[in-house]
Amino acid sequence: MQFSVTTDPIDKPRAGLRVVGVFQKRKLGTTATALDAALEGGIGNVLKAGEMDGEAGSTLLIPASAKGAAGTVLAGLGKPKEFAAGSARKACTAVAKLLAERPAATVAIAAGDLLPTGQDIGWLIRTLVAGIGDAAYRFNDYKGKEEVKPIRLQRVIFCVAEDQAVDAEKACIEAAAILAGSNHTRDLGNTPPNDLYPETLAEAARALAKEHKKLEATVLDEQELEKLGANAILAVGRGSERPPRLIALEYGGGPKDAAPIVLVGKGITFDTGGISLKPGEAMDEMKYDMCGAATVLGVMKAVSQLKLPLNVVGVITSAENMPDGRATRPGDIVKTLSGRTVEILNTDAEGRLVLCDALTWVERFKPKAVIDIATLTGACIIALGHQASAVLGNDEDLVAALKQAGESSHDRTWELPLWDEYQEQLKSNFADMANIGGRPAGTITAACFLARFAEKYPWAHLDIAGVAWKSGKEKGATGRPVPLLMHYLLDQAAQ
Repeated sequence: MQFSVTTDPIDKPRAGLRVVGVFQKRKLGTTATALDAALEGGIGNVLKAGEMDGEAGSTLLIPASAKGAAGTVLAGLGKPKEFAAGSARKACTAVAKLLAERPAATVAIAAGDLLPTGQDIGWLIRTLVAGIGDAAYRFNDYKGKEEVKPIRLQRVIFCVAEDQAVDAEKACIEAAAILAGSNHTRDLGNTPPNDLYPETLAEAARALAKEHKKLEATVLDEQELEKLGANAILAVGRGSERPPRLIALEYGGGPKDAAPIVLVGKGITFDTGGISLKPGEAMDEMKYDMCGAATVLGVMKAVSQLKLPLNVVGVITSAENMPDGRATRPGDIVKTLSGRTVEILNTDAEGRLVLCDALTWVERFKPKAVIDIATLTGACIIALGHQASAVLGNDEDLVAALKQAGESSHDRTWELPLWDEYQEQLKSNFADMANIGGRPAGTITAACFLARFAEKYPWAHLDIAGVAWKSGKEKGATGRPVPLLMHYLLDQAAQ
């Protein structure tokens, strides 16, 4: 899908549909008023007939009056005095859903009508691109042609004022790249685990490196991991016929001597729980336990597309957690890459094991900051539901920057404490630490475990268990937190 910006009036671009705004009590927005005049009162007459009041989130399609003419979509904006980010976002979401369901290939949107008080044109463009991309996303790779309903929408044109054009163009380019990265993450997450496993995830990383000259891929197989001493990664994958992989993508967009920002993604391509077997209900959704890894690949795609002036390294530790005669048992003790030992009390707490070796391995890059991304704990869903990722870390500035990026992208985070008192729950009688700390504060103690391996650099942990995918009728990967991380990196690039 293509997104572009024009300063032409809404009736100039050739489009199948034109979108304008309407406030409650049938009050037309500025552009809607001009278009109504051009259509000789066609919009006003429909509103007078009581077809729409303008409630926020409502939409109305007025069909074209003649063959070849453009239809008009009215977007309800709510009460003029209450028109702010929330009602604007609601309007954008409703418009996006309608456009994805219509046969029009090209759509023109009067951006000025949908711009709320307190926000700039860049915010609106990013909101619209994200909403339209979300509504139009489909994963049809495994469906027959007769089951697929194609999305006809191919091009979206944003009509803006002259003084908004530069900012709108910039936002449009950035938003399109973020959408491409998010959709790449979704595609990987939705791929079934019989086709996506550590080796094929490594192939996906290599393919991405071939697409972009500034990306370099490195893959360590099980023999190299064993030689390295990455025994925690190996322990998780021991019960599977699919061997683990450590995958690194290095992007060099900044000065060679500039310290990189490192992203570390959990890549458990399927999680049965191992010997500590999960319940069977909804276990199919454990293919999404690699969404942290998919996020890293989506971000690296977007970073490369935008050619950001940063050095960024994406690292993935990938394994399949399966129960067989070779699988790691509760009670086993594993020596990690750092040299510290871990008593494994629950094999279903495997994500922190693959991540801890990765957090040690990335010390070689002497990073400016390290952010790990993982569908780590069910406790995070209990604490925060499906609205926000949990963020914890050892650096206040890094955590604050991620929180700000979450607000800017509406891909929000909520900070949880990382107090030393929680470390007490990880004590072991037989090893340096246990891999679980019991039921209380499960998200926090998981982060406390990781913090022990991230002491040599600024570090933050994102637990995305509640936001990486949806269940039920709308089951599927969401592409989060690609927008959050891309806004953070864009902020870093602007400094």
